[in-house]
Amino acid sequence: MLLALAEYLKGFWGGFNVFQYLTLRAILSVMTALFIALILGPHLISYFSKKKMGQPIREAGPERHNDKKGTPTMGGTLIIVSIVITTLLWGDLSNIYIWVSILTVILFGCIGFCDDYLKLRYGNSVGMSSRKKYMYQSAAALFLLSILYFTNQSPMSTEMIVPFLKDVSISLGAMFFVVGYFVVVGSSNAVNLTDGLDGLAILPSVMIAAALGVFAYVTGHATFSHYLGFSYLAGTGELVVFCAAMVGAGLGFLWFNAYPAQVFMGDVGALSVGAALGIIAMIVRQEIVLFIMGGLFVMETVSVILQVASYKLTGKRIFRMAPLHHHYELKGWPETRIIIRFWIISLLLVLVGLSSLKIR
Repeated sequence: MLLALAEYLKGFWGGFNVFQYLTLRAILSVMTALFIALILGPHLISYFSKKKMGQPIREAGPERHNDKKGTPTMGGTLIIVSIVITTLLWGDLSNIYIWVSILTVILFGCIGFCDDYLKLRYGNSVGMSSRKKYMYQSAAALFLLSILYFTNQSPMSTEMIVPFLKDVSISLGAMFFVVGYFVVVGSSNAVNLTDGLDGLAILPSVMIAAALGVFAYVTGHATFSHYLGFSYLAGTGELVVFCAAMVGAGLGFLWFNAYPAQVFMGDVGALSVGAALGIIAMIVRQEIVLFIMGGLFVMETVSVILQVASYKLTGKRIFRMAPLHHHYELKGWPETRIIIRFWIISLLLVLVGLSSLKIR
């Protein structure tokens, strides 16, 4: 929106041409999203509190979580609003990838909103049935992937790049939908599973979004992509603006979600943020790198799978409780220690993922 305005105004003064630079708009996106989140946050929390939209506590969860009962939920609405407004302001609205990214947070946000609403309405932690939730997530993911698949302008748009190996990629063809489904839906649910402690899921998401922004910039820049041995995909560089908006919105939300949390993300935030990370990874062809950088989310998801499988097959549990962060809670670790140590692990994994830019 503002990019189009600047394009018009540069006819009167050439200084407005500075807004064409992605790096400047990325910085402005971080600041704008952060500002929106910090301004709207207190009002949203106050509204949720007045409406008694408190988080229902899982009965089987750790006992210490009873202290969190009544904390407003659905704070992910703040993240979505900040991302969408900021992207519309600073993004190139003629770019298809910008619209796919916006659609992703809105569609998955709506699914999460319905889930959170049902939890609040019935006063329990069940919400929407798993089958129905996966059905809606699957439909949304396949719709978004269809847009990417049928509008791609290069065969490289459907190739899977293998990190750390130079000039190694796998042509996916129609398998693009299968891989994309697991990346988008899997990432969405993995972030949701991780979102069990104050600030635990949002900061790793911010770090991964920032890293994916770097990959988007390189992939969408003809010179840098050639120098680093990446496939050049025209238009993907504009995703830097969206990733920057995710960073700003996430940091703004963390301001209120840091321990002890004033508001919880809820499914509305976790599902949309996770799906957004997945769709960006699909666009910039870094699905494997996302798997590495999102290793914390993978660990949390695998812990649940192993726990359920072990209990069904042997009647025994591997962990004291799943997801993994609950296991350490029951071992007596303070919540802040779990959160910070998991953040450190996530930072290291993001750095490993970023190293694939040069180590090839």
